[in-house]
Amino acid sequence: MDFELILKVYPFFLEAAWVTIVLSVLTAIIGLICGTLGAFARLSRFAIVRFLGAAYVSVFRGTPALIQLFILYFGGPQIGIQLDAFEAGVIGLGINAGAYMTETIRGAVISIDKGQREAARTLGLSQWQAMYKVILPQAARLMVRPLGVNLNMLIKATALVAAISVVELTYTAQRYIGSTYKPFEMFLLAGILYMIIIYVTGRGVAWLDRKVQIT
Repeated sequence: MDFELILKVYPFFLEAAWVTIVLSVLTAIIGLICGTLGAFARLSRFAIVRFLGAAYVSVFRGTPALIQLFILYFGGPQIGIQLDAFEAGVIGLGINAGAYMTETIRGAVISIDKGQREAARTLGLSQWQAMYKVILPQAARLMVRPLGVNLNMLIKATALVAAISVVELTYTAQRYIGSTYKPFEMFLLAGILYMIIIYVTGRGVAWLDRKVQIT
């Protein structure tokens, strides 16, 4: 184990870890937006909207995220979509994550007893008011832990953007392996930083889960 080398390169890995964190946050935001829209589409009264929601989930959960990134980054220019590697990584992983979050959010909503919705409508609330004021506050308590699992998966999936040359943890490890020929030390350092990010995220999700259960 070359500890001297690890101490020498770890500042560069910390910079790469920050890129991973920023990438994860932006991807999670896009994922939540897509997931919320997808869930409402899947719950729509209109068949065509439900079909589009189901198609979104089926396509993006049924194909590898890496292929989706390649299509967006390398294939995008053919159809007029010009994105740099970071932008393609954020958008590609965000849309992919949204397909999984769609089912998480939808599952939480449909788990609420139908009597709650019927009671809200009886009180004179519209369908959207019933959803916003009655259903979603209860469903939110059921979403936190599953969305936390989605978030952990998303953080680990950010390693895929190394394939399109985004300088995050995995790409940085690969780059230094090429100059140091020390794969064990480089991947070990990257793995430890991934574990720290995921641990801190997990603690944050656990705190949020406790808060929503109390309220």
